[in-house]
Amino acid sequence: MRGAPSICPSLSRKFERPPVSPNRNPTVALLIGVAFALLPKSTVAEIPGQAVSPVEFKQMRITDTWARYDGRLTWGRGQVLAILDDGCDLKVPQWQVSFPWGKKVIASYDAIDGDDDPAHVPPGYHGTSVGFPSSLNYLGKLGVAFNNQVAHVRAVTVVHLPTLESATIAAGLRWVIDNHRKYRITAVNLAALDDQRHKEPVPTGIDEPLREMKKLGIWVSAPCGNHHYTDGISWPACQPDCFAIGATKPERDEVHLDRYRNTDILVPAKATSSSNAFITGASMILREAIDTNQFDWHAEGPTLPDAMMAIFKKTGPEVFDRATGVTFRRLDLLAAVDYVFARSKRKAGGR
Repeated sequence: MRGAPSICPSLSRKFERPPVSPNRNPTVALLIGVAFALLPKSTVAEIPGQAVSPVEFKQMRITDTWARYDGRLTWGRGQVLAILDDGCDLKVPQWQVSFPWGKKVIASYDAIDGDDDPAHVPPGYHGTSVGFPSSLNYLGKLGVAFNNQVAHVRAVTVVHLPTLESATIAAGLRWVIDNHRKYRITAVNLAALDDQRHKEPVPTGIDEPLREMKKLGIWVSAPCGNHHYTDGISWPACQPDCFAIGATKPERDEVHLDRYRNTDILVPAKATSSSNAFITGASMILREAIDTNQFDWHAEGPTLPDAMMAIFKKTGPEVFDRATGVTFRRLDLLAAVDYVFARSKRKAGGR
């Protein structure tokens, strides 16, 4: 395992610690509050590059969010995204990046072999690049939450599942639960999909850890699939405690790829694995906005992830899908972050 970055005690005394609301989730939210306390409050310079997906980022108003809130938000810094997929080549330069506050890849695990080497084993291929849309910070190309850190977890043999590999996915999720405090894991990209048409959940061994993670305040989402199905979505996206992420076409709000009534939200992309990656990064930005503004999320949902999804949905534009007869919502990150900042307890003079 790769250790978490250390911070010099003499430097940490210079950083102001923000107040933490007693109503906030006592695990992840408190942990992130402490992590933000160890970061300088006014040292974020200009955005250090360009969007890795300019068209999609413009449509979701991610670049607008960077422009409006740079200096007030830190774009994932202090949070870790766990990527559960079919492995990762940690030697590629994109994952060799280091920040002043630590390495980009802070931890790794192989839930199949039970060690800390998540390297692909054929036919695995997908997990090396699936984190780029959310987390890339390399040679001037930036993912959504480009200052975050990541934990790569090999949880399936190949991303497009020939069978439901629920035991190893459950083991990967359990690793996240056991280590979320240590590594400050706040979000999970559960990238695997079975490419089937599920109208209802499929009970398996992943359901209990998914339920526990939502209670802990950890965002978990998965892609709906890429076959243009309109009568069901892939597993595990169809599970009740995993958000199901569909897609609109880049540049216009037209629904495409797999979707059904159990799809939670749409994100513009050419494939739903990218849609899911984008929104996992967006969840980290919204979480920081909630935390730094002492926003009381309890009126929005029973758990912090539910509240974040509710905010994404209420602030995103409507997109009607003729094929399913469903009016979905599409991610608009700036609108979601504006919603939180407009209701800031600090702005209102609250403690």
